[in-house]
Amino acid sequence: MIRISCPVCEESHVEAFFEEGSRSYSRCLQCGARYLDPGSRLDGDAERAQYDLHENDVADPGYRRFLSRLSVPLLERLAPGAQGLDYGCGPGPALAAMMEAAGHSMALYDPFYAPATAVLERKYDFITCTEVAEHFHDPAGEFERLDGLLKPGGWLGIMTCFHTDDARFEGWHYRKDPTHVVFYREETMHWLANRFGWECEIPAKDIALMRKR
Repeated sequence: MIRISCPVCEESHVEAFFEEGSRSYSRCLQCGARYLDPGSRLDGDAERAQYDLHENDVADPGYRRFLSRLSVPLLERLAPGAQGLDYGCGPGPALAAMMEAAGHSMALYDPFYAPATAVLERKYDFITCTEVAEHFHDPAGEFERLDGLLKPGGWLGIMTCFHTDDARFEGWHYRKDPTHVVFYREETMHWLANRFGWECEIPAKDIALMRKR
């Protein structure tokens, strides 16, 4: 197994962690991330094919309840009429619809389903990133971009299933999704906040709210 520098913090203080067939994982001893080594990732076509299997219906009450774990604490922190970006919105941008229903305007971006890059030339009061960060092939670059898209005082809301237990990694359902390539711990979220000078709150399981100073 070849050790690859951590894609989150870009440090080389990493070690081989887990291997299953052709899929090799490493863990970072600095920021705490676990990640699939780049040579084990799906290519773009296979990745898109997996996303096309998802059934995230905007009108599905269960899906909206799931997303409310992020929307509720985020809405409590936003001023009325804030401008937001749903980053990685997917084919059914339910969260954007929920935020608009609460009185906020939303732009959409997704490299597969809403690839218009004009929305990345503006700055926002808040950005939502739900079930997206685990797909980042270049998380260091993606978080740098997100920081640049936020206005001072703006909020970044992240939802991703936090890794907690190495002993359960092999059987963890989240790892078994072939498009999930990086796994964050709460300590990773705090590392990112320190890196960018954000304030970090963990208001609920698998939820991080970052405020740009």
